[in-house]
Amino acid sequence: MEFKIDKHTLDRAIERGTTETEVREVIESGTPVPAKYGRKGKAKVFDFKQLRLGRYYDQKRVEVTYVEEEKALVTVTVYVFYGRWEE
Repeated sequence: MEFKIDKHTLDRAIERGTTETEVREVIESGTPVPAKYGRKGKAKVFDFKQLRLGRYYDQKRVEVTYVEEEKALVTVTVYVFYGRWEE
């Protein structure tokens, strides 16, 4: 199924420290996560190993919330969490 990344999602992605490429990767191969209001979500952990706002983080977890429309998935927003996750 085709998917569309909403401008709001791209704006939040940049603001929160992720990229359009990572958003696409989460939608394509992320793990399903709960979402509210009939929406769906997927998440994926990426290696980060750098500073974010003056603090070092090993990884970041990117969560994308989206809705399924007739012919496409449309993103609603993206959240980014920094830390360390066991695999």
